[in-house]
Parts: sequence; C-alpha cells; structure tokens
Amino acid sequence: MISGYNGYDMRYRVIFSREAIDQLRSFTVREQALVLDPIEVQLLHEPGVETRRRKRMRPNSIAPWELRLGELRVFYDFKEAATQVQVIAVGRKQGNRFWLASKEIDL
Repeated sequence: MISGYNGYDMRYRVIFSREAIDQLRSFTVREQALVLDPIEVQLLHEPGVETRRRKRMRPNSIAPWELRLGELRVFYDFKEAATQVQVIAVGRKQGNRFWLASKEIDL
C-alpha cells in the first residue's frame, strides 16, 4: 500500500464543451498551455474541494465552479457519481470584466 493512499482517490475524466474548445482556440499556444496543464493538476482529483485556485461561484449563467489561473479562468461543473468534470467555458478576467473569446459577459 502506498503511504498516504486511502483507497478512495478517484480520477475524474475532463470533457470540454464545444464552446470551451472554440474559446481555447482563440488563445495563444502559450495561454492554451497555461490553461491545459493546470487542468490536469487541479481538476482530475477532487474538483469540488475549494482551494486557492478553485472557487465555488455565486449563482450565475455560466458554471458553478471557477479555476483561477492568473487572469485566465476555467468555468466548470462536475458530476461526482460519474467522476466527470465538464469544462463549460474558458475566458479571461481583466479588472472587473470577464471575457469569453471576444464577448464580455456578466457574472
């Protein structure tokens, strides 16, 4: 048995919405890496546990959870029973404004 392993560590499968894929494509290759690499670290295990980067959001029209990556944001939801994380949108925060691709949104 591996030290610290409790037998309940579940690995989640990450699925991107079509909109999130399109939004990612609008980013530079460097920005895409800044989003995709942390998703592997932050969302594959315990996506529903709040951390410095993962926050439960106030009710909004996009998603219940947010992954903060500097000025970049990943909006997601997860289904614990299906061990699945759905990335709904990927955007950018500039000041108090949020942008998904080239469209400003209200949260």
